[in-house]
Amino acid sequence: MTVKSDIEKAIASAQAALGTYAQFASATEDPAAKQMFQQMQQDMQRHVTMLTNRLNYLNTNNKLNQQPQVSQQATQQNQQNVLTNKKQ
Repeated sequence: MTVKSDIEKAIASAQAALGTYAQFASATEDPAAKQMFQQMQQDMQRHVTMLTNRLNYLNTNNKLNQQPQVSQQATQQNQQNVLTNKKQ
């Protein structure tokens, strides 16, 4: 497991919880429960935001996450060269 994949999983879980709390808040007629679920939804939105910000930071600043992109670009260039050579 990498930090990146852990954060991606955490984001997915937090988004699911956020949706669940929103659903519970809209389904209840109990004002205290509605307020509690809305607060939990807001808290979970902050979690999603923090995790997403960290993931964006990793994607732009972590050299380990950038290496596959360079390799992918090199592979695409090599494939393009092969295609160009076949045409000649």
